[in-house]
Amino acid sequence: MDFFSLVSAMSADTYQNLVEAVATKRWADGTLLSDQQHAHSMQLVMAYQAKILRSDEPFTIGTDGQMVVKSKAEMKQQLDAAPALPKAVPQAASIPDDQAAVTIARFAHDDL
Repeated sequence: MDFFSLVSAMSADTYQNLVEAVATKRWADGTLLSDQQHAHSMQLVMAYQAKILRSDEPFTIGTDGQMVVKSKAEMKQQLDAAPALPKAVPQAASIPDDQAAVTIARFAHDDL
């Protein structure tokens, strides 16, 4: 079996296990990865990202084999375009709706 057919046959669970192993330098059972195992696992992770995931997330490998890097402006634009989180339910009727999402808690001086 050649390298790319191995990557194509890899399951998503195996990929996640390899990502964890590369990040921690340990297998799931706690055994340390050798330097060779770490290097090969990293190659498999990068190949899977490029060939199977085809993600445009920063710090992953794109379909061209290069690391996906985005500028700060591109990342900000992507975050601004993301759907907004649901508004928090106001705890007190005296808090206007536009401030309810940014207010975490209000305490009186003696409560602290």
